Amino acid sequence: MKKNEWPRNMFTGVGGGLFTGVGGGMFTGVGGGAFTGVDGGLFTGVGGGMFTGPGGGLSTGPGGGLSTGPGGGLSTGSGGGLSTGPGGGLSSAQGGGMYSGADSNPYKSNIPPWPYFLREIDERGFTAEAELIRDYLPEDLWPENYFDDY
Repeated sequence: MKKNEWPRNMFTGVGGGLFTGVGGGMFTGVGGGAFTGVDGGLFTGVGGGMFTGPGGGLSTGPGGGLSTGPGGGLSTGSGGGLSTGPGGGLSSAQGGGMYSGADSNPYKSNIPPWPYFLREIDERGFTAEAELIRDYLPEDLWPENYFDDY
């Protein structure tokens, strides 16, 4: 099983989840968090953020972005994607997914970039989880505000 991770915090500077340059969560170049090719955050194949198989950002299996189990993207437990605690995807503290400052150890995840992930869980009917994410995610990153065709 191949599992890649990309920065998924709210930092727009170098190495941040919203940074569009090399190493950033929204980088569209090779290996980037918004790259559609092999090992990218928007890649649908093995190791990609849009992959539904083992280790993928849209997998419901262990560690997957759509998993509600320990460490999963839809888990509210410690370190989970929907956790507001230390290291959680919805935490605004350093190390969390909603943290907007520079961070030597930023929150990383195998999910696609937040607007894409939220669109995917909307489309899959994870209504409660989508509402919870919207409670924390800046409105400009909601799919209805981010995508022209949503």
